[in-house]
Amino acid sequence: MNLSERIIAIKSGGEMASAVVWRLYHARMRRIVILETPHPLAVRRTVSFCEAVHDGTCMVEDVRGVRVDGPEQIEAVWAAGDVPVLIDPTWKSLEAIRPDVLIDAIIAKRNLGTGMNDAPLVIGMGPGFTAGRDAHLVVETNRGHNLGRIITEGEAAPNTGIPGSIGGFSKERVLRAPVPGKLVWDCSLGDLVEKGQVLGHVAGSPVTAEIPGLLRGQIRPNGHVSQGLKLGDIDPRGDLSYLHTISDKGRALGGAVLECVMRVYN
Repeated sequence: MNLSERIIAIKSGGEMASAVVWRLYHARMRRIVILETPHPLAVRRTVSFCEAVHDGTCMVEDVRGVRVDGPEQIEAVWAAGDVPVLIDPTWKSLEAIRPDVLIDAIIAKRNLGTGMNDAPLVIGMGPGFTAGRDAHLVVETNRGHNLGRIITEGEAAPNTGIPGSIGGFSKERVLRAPVPGKLVWDCSLGDLVEKGQVLGHVAGSPVTAEIPGLLRGQIRPNGHVSQGLKLGDIDPRGDLSYLHTISDKGRALGGAVLECVMRVYN
């Protein structure tokens, strides 16, 4: 079987998962299906295929994602040159899809139920996976010297809880819910914001920018959020072109997963 004929299933259509899908797609692996939850909470929505769950279709750079209602609709989406996004939070459809490759890109910092018997090649991304026990290969997702390293024995580095630094800022660039409750935004994705600006409210408590920059990420409004949930992301570089393009970390992880697939099937 040619590599282009291999079926690839990926759990999650979030930012990093979408970067992986984009890289595989441009490596001529077009038989990819994304498995998502009914209410995904992507922060960088402009580069996340899970937005198709809400809108029916979406674009990540030059690749289109299309929501499907069942495995029987997947082939038609592939034939159109697009990537199907299927709502399947318990991954029951894997029995019908029978992927050659399964990628767990949820990056939940723990394994939510992926096993080595789920596909001939199972790839785990980030903490919570041990190569040889939970997955055949594990990809390091922690920023730093080992970002994108392929692990054949052992596990990825534990979650540090510290966001990666951009423009010299780390925790300051991430917006989090100050209290639990309903989220309402006073700004829009792509806005240039100032330090100290109130960007929205959760149950009446303000969400305030700690640094100036581009509002590069923003979860959908009007939903109930838990305290501490990541709500948005400010890019201090302020470059509007970054809003619709995959990040350096995403491209690194996409390349690592592509290598994983090529190691086994090429």
